Amino acid sequence: MRVLGIDPGLTRCGLGVVEGSIGRPLTLVDVSVVRTSSELAVPERLVSIEKGIDARLDEYRPDAVAIERIFARSDVSTIMGTAQAAGIAMVCAARRGLPVALHTPSEVKAAVSGNGRADKNQVGMMVTRILRLDAMPKPADAADALALAITHIWRGGTQARIDAAVAAARPARSRIPGGAR
Repeated sequence: MRVLGIDPGLTRCGLGVVEGSIGRPLTLVDVSVVRTSSELAVPERLVSIEKGIDARLDEYRPDAVAIERIFARSDVSTIMGTAQAAGIAMVCAARRGLPVALHTPSEVKAAVSGNGRADKNQVGMMVTRILRLDAMPKPADAADALALAITHIWRGGTQARIDAAVAAARPARSRIPGGAR
């Protein structure tokens, strides 16, 4: 399985492509960061992010896209920019019919380090170890994108199977007597 991990951000959007499967060594395919200038208008910045994501999707043809789930922070402007970049990432994947998974920061930290409260340095060190890299990916947005891809390979397939089983077990609304249609 090949996964594009995306750590969304308006200033720096981390993009990491990892290939592998559960129980086998994972391989770094590509890692990069799309940077935008705060001097540009937000729509122009979003177009730059879209172009960067589209280029990686076209070049590396992942099987899935894993994006960091947005969570509330104290700075509303940071949340908005991050959410806008995440939305662009979802649109880019959806255009290609790729499955999109959202993983929380604590889920990613727990998956790669065993500790849902790990700091950025611990996550970066574990990504370096898991992918057998000579140096830690920099900036942290790049390491976070790789951690998202790793998490999805290790956990995403299982979660997709659980979701499919739950959906299959749930009776269709149209079959429920007197149920909503």
